[in-house]
Amino acid sequence: MSQRPEKVFKVGPVRASIFQNSVVHNGKQVNLPKVVLEVRYRDKAGQWRGSNSFSLNEIPKAILALQQTFEHLTTHRDKVPESNNSESSQSRVPAE
Repeated sequence: MSQRPEKVFKVGPVRASIFQNSVVHNGKQVNLPKVVLEVRYRDKAGQWRGSNSFSLNEIPKAILALQQTFEHLTTHRDKVPESNNSESSQSRVPAE
């Protein structure tokens, strides 16, 4: 993954950061977007920290940040290589 996020969505203390992960697929190097979700807080020493553990009040903020991230990724598909579009998001959603 790259060192700096491509885009960050912030909702209160919650951040959803998009990174581009470079992989080789069918002999071609492609970038796959990956999302890191974290809540930022200050520790007892006053230093900024990140956690992947969310309180009850932070869950709706995490959902909103992920929705914004998903919207951004799906509306900017031209930046995602065609080979990635073959993986339908429906294949990851359990059947009802």
